[in-house]
Amino acid sequence: MINITYSFFNFISSLLNCVLSIDYSLIYRLGKDYEKPVFGLTTVDVDGTGVAVHERVELDKPFCELRRFKRFTDDPATLTKLKGQPAVLIVAPLSGHYATLLRDTVKTMLKDHKVYITDWKNARTVPLSDGAFHLDDYINYVQEFITHLQGIYGNCHVISVCQPTVPVLAAISLMASRGETTPLSMTMMGGPIDARKSPTAVNNLAMTKPYSWFENNVIYRVPSNFPGVGRRVYPGFLQHTGFVAMNPDLHATSHFDYFKNLIKGDDASAEAHRKFYNEYNAVLDMDADYYLETIDVVFQQFKLVNDTWDVKSVDGKSERVKPGDIKTTRVMTVEGELDDISGSGQTEAALDMCTGVSAAHKRHFEAKGAGHYGIFSGRRWRELVYPEVKSFIEQAHNAPDKPLKAPAAQIKRAPPATQKTALSKPAVRPLAKLAVKPAVKPVAKPDARRTPVKTARSK
Repeated sequence: MINITYSFFNFISSLLNCVLSIDYSLIYRLGKDYEKPVFGLTTVDVDGTGVAVHERVELDKPFCELRRFKRFTDDPATLTKLKGQPAVLIVAPLSGHYATLLRDTVKTMLKDHKVYITDWKNARTVPLSDGAFHLDDYINYVQEFITHLQGIYGNCHVISVCQPTVPVLAAISLMASRGETTPLSMTMMGGPIDARKSPTAVNNLAMTKPYSWFENNVIYRVPSNFPGVGRRVYPGFLQHTGFVAMNPDLHATSHFDYFKNLIKGDDASAEAHRKFYNEYNAVLDMDADYYLETIDVVFQQFKLVNDTWDVKSVDGKSERVKPGDIKTTRVMTVEGELDDISGSGQTEAALDMCTGVSAAHKRHFEAKGAGHYGIFSGRRWRELVYPEVKSFIEQAHNAPDKPLKAPAAQIKRAPPATQKTALSKPAVRPLAKLAVKPAVKPVAKPDARRTPVKTARSK
């Protein structure tokens, strides 16, 4: 009897230790500081042939790195195919998460494109000596990156996801107004071009609070244990709190499911949860000037749609943003039917603003059943959105003067009243990218440009 009781006590003790250990693991994950994730893309399959991928920094700016995913192969037929594919600049959001959130976007596009991406730096790591970062600077960065790709390939295509849709449209508009060569195509996905349309919770917060509220309540100085000590920033942890607050029940359910999977020993499901939240919980600080100016320009004064937005160029000249001046760039807008970050019609508004582009060179696509995250990552991105984007870029690249072919799939937009948050398990996808845009004052010193090494076997 004593032996049975002792054995039972050991069993209960072991079970409690296991539960306590699991509970500690969950609490630790909820509170720990997550490091910047890596893209980790080393190979890509191109029509059945494995192609090596080498990630490198092409241009290094004070607040951003232009990253290139250069592909290598020894197969002659595949190499010829790679060389003829379009070059695409993906402008990632600067709204709380790192550019690695677009890993699936990059991975998918690498099959058919030469891919570059903006990898924005954490403002807490940028010394004050590198200057401030304004929304105008963001726009100037984008123009420099476009010009860099044009210098290598003759021209390029641009994709902007969420927050950067506004500054990218401004950047290309200004290039057109100056008579400069503009990209062959511009694809804008789930962004607040006109935040007045179908406003979401994100829009409402930015539109109902006065500018002074944001300046007095969410801006802090970087502490002394970071290189950017003293810089005014909008901290990433505050942005992350906002992300979670948008869908608290779904996040709580996801974490509880993680706990149950650990108890059951379902390592695969638990690892899927950890992988998602390692990415989702990794956030960066944004320079205060950039953040506040985005609130003002995009969500309070609506300067882009009101034709009142003046931007300072690198040389300090003030220029009015005029999307109607764009004439030779094809324009595509993408929205998710269930997007709870950028409401229905906000991105599509860009088509009406680009009056200089022929209707035959414009396209809008709405992804049925896709939330904000789903338009650039996951199954709906790969199966619904990407085929349309790929086709759009191909036509602009190979037949820039011909009208667009009919979309592969026409999907009707759901009425705004039926929109629901699309959050997937085990990882949520609110991705509340508060479309706030920065502006970086150009640094006086010249930027180091690394001319890509061209080899007969790489692309």
